[in-house]
Amino acid sequence: MQEAAVKLLLFVVLLVACWPLALVLLVLYPVIWLILLPFRLLGLTVKGVFDLLRAIFELPLKLVRAL
Repeated sequence: MQEAAVKLLLFVVLLVACWPLALVLLVLYPVIWLILLPFRLLGLTVKGVFDLLRAIFELPLKLVRAL
């Protein structure tokens, strides 16, 4: 919740200091978010694959320790 409040405060400061730039950013933010969305999904997928591989390699170790 605090992070959202800080972002809002920074936007209000930008709006007061340079309102044309703030309005341009307000309009372009959803477009930029949509452009970056595939890269975020790719990052989640790669992280999931690496976590799965680590779990597969650590499974024998965990089994030996359990004995």
